[in-house]
Amino acid sequence: MELPAGRKAGKAMEKGKVVVLEDRVPKLKERRRQKANRRLILYLSFFFLFILCVLYFQSPLSAVRHVEVSGNRHLPAERIISLSGITKRTSFWKVNEQSVATRIARHPEIKEATVEKRLPNTIVIRVHEWRRVAYVYDRQTFFPLLENGRLLKQEAVKTAPSDAPVLVGWKNGDAIAEMTGQLAELPAPVLGAMSEIHYKPNSEYEDRVIVYMNDGYEVSATIHRFADKLSHYPAIVAELDRNVKGVIHLEVGSYFVPYEPPKKEDDDETTSP
Repeated sequence: MELPAGRKAGKAMEKGKVVVLEDRVPKLKERRRQKANRRLILYLSFFFLFILCVLYFQSPLSAVRHVEVSGNRHLPAERIISLSGITKRTSFWKVNEQSVATRIARHPEIKEATVEKRLPNTIVIRVHEWRRVAYVYDRQTFFPLLENGRLLKQEAVKTAPSDAPVLVGWKNGDAIAEMTGQLAELPAPVLGAMSEIHYKPNSEYEDRVIVYMNDGYEVSATIHRFADKLSHYPAIVAELDRNVKGVIHLEVGSYFVPYEPPKKEDDDETTSP
């Protein structure tokens, strides 16, 4: 019995589809296998990367190796590192820059601190110290006085400092506070030219001070407008004979009084023929 032409065509198409699918099965299986292999490799890579990260963070390789400190003048670098809390066991990645900077800035002598991470394992600390404008001398001890008016009793030294003048005979706290403000306004070269500042009030000037300069001159001034008067010191000295020392008076105006020359012993003796 012969099938109609339409059914013959349908049978032929079904046979063709079956053949095509059977040919594609091996290729589909191969692609699935390759895709599964790639997924497995990816998972294994992530797994081993995770293991390596864990081992790295647990090993000394992730610890801080170097700590660099700059900007410090009076506080030793070792002291600043100690204030930071960073040790060679500290993980580089666990260092919080802002927290460390805040911790360092708690020290009364630190005005500002910044912390920076530098790959692979270096921490850079930059500090800005409050300027020491003087040292208060008391009981053979020198106490640093900062420009913000703070007296560092814990940082006292026994040897005479050379980076700022020494305040001698100062017992009045208000006078010290006012003088601190004046010294903070002075240029660094003028401040460094001073050796000692003695508190010497008299009947005429109750805030009178005597300043002994490193170049051999003596300055008589008052706490009031001290910075304004002393800022002109280099120009005043430039007009004087450096071989003649004496007292520069700056209480009201400005004038110079040389020291009296020492009398010779021969002048005091009488000779007889």
